[in-house]
Amino acid sequence: MARAVKYLFVHQNFPGQYLHIVRRLAQEKAHDIVFISEPNGNQVAGVRKVAYQVPREPASGIHPDARDFEGMVRRAESVARTAANVKALGFTPDIIIGHHGWGELLNIQDVWSDVPVLGYHEFYYHVHGVDVGFDPEFPLHPSTYPRVRAKNAVNLLALTNPGHGQTPTEWQRSTYPDWARSRLALVPEGVDLAICRPDPQLRRRRFAIGDFTVSPRDKLLTYVARDLEPYRGFHVIMRALPRLLAARPELCCVLVGGEGVSYGARFAQGSWKEFMLREVGDRIDRDRVLFPGKIAYETYIRLLQRSDVHVYLTYPFVASWSLREALAAGCAVVGSDTPPVREFITDGENGLLTPCLDPEMLATRVLDLLEDSEAARRLRAGARRFAETVLPLETYLTRYQALIDEVIASG
Repeated sequence: MARAVKYLFVHQNFPGQYLHIVRRLAQEKAHDIVFISEPNGNQVAGVRKVAYQVPREPASGIHPDARDFEGMVRRAESVARTAANVKALGFTPDIIIGHHGWGELLNIQDVWSDVPVLGYHEFYYHVHGVDVGFDPEFPLHPSTYPRVRAKNAVNLLALTNPGHGQTPTEWQRSTYPDWARSRLALVPEGVDLAICRPDPQLRRRRFAIGDFTVSPRDKLLTYVARDLEPYRGFHVIMRALPRLLAARPELCCVLVGGEGVSYGARFAQGSWKEFMLREVGDRIDRDRVLFPGKIAYETYIRLLQRSDVHVYLTYPFVASWSLREALAAGCAVVGSDTPPVREFITDGENGLLTPCLDPEMLATRVLDLLEDSEAARRLRAGARRFAETVLPLETYLTRYQALIDEVIASG
């Protein structure tokens, strides 16, 4: 029987990165679990959600370089006020676990000064050598550098506040200053291998998303991102499509993602999808290309299982969960030759690497895989083998629980 522990989780989008660990703790039926978040409709049985009031947008007079920090300070204030209400109702956690990215944990020590905090550190921003300036097509003017540096205000406060840190990959830890890295425990995140698994039978059956159908004779190219934007190489795959579609008449393409912007520059009007369709739309057969937007998780997993070639591109930034899930599903992945991807893909063993910003080379690598079914089969097997070795959910949860126990014991 698990020892009873009182947990407080904090993340603006419940359950965020904490889905698997919260679900596991709730299933043990021994713990008291409270989760502070913005309001949303998500639920996990056995978890008490407490919504905090979303702060207003920063005032118009705030200096542009300080707007993000202003919003984070207000968010910290709102979370601390909510936490104080939880404390007044008689709840005192044994540990507080949360994501530092939005400033929510900054004032939590003022509510429970003697409760240990385990904070998730996702990325440390740089004006050179990482994501900023990586793509010469979208240069940043030096006048924007102070705004990039200012994004680290919460990072730096979090690293100097009392508490412990964690991060999920060596690459993400490497973005932090030398003096900070030893303070960040590495807890590689895992995948549910029972859900994200190969299903070769899907390639032998008709596959459909809405009215868009893929026959067993067709080849399917897949691409997935939270939003269709340059940070995830959307402009690169779009420029590769004309050659790919012309070379393989049986090729169908499904590009999953919203039309907002999660990372990088926004348009005043319209979206990157509209922008790229204006550039290449007259050179692609729209009947063979589907943009389904954001889709249900079950549909997404089936799409990966049906995929003949899956493309994953990213600037030197945080690797998406979809990369882990594509490997677990046994996809033949063509990934960008960037540090976050190289931590997961070894070229020729469990995927292929391609220069992130080169549409012609991307098209060549995809066509090579479509032509060489034996190579694709070998990469699919390598992808699943990597997932079974490195990404098991049970391994992740065991490591995570050990870190939690260590932090609680440290007081």
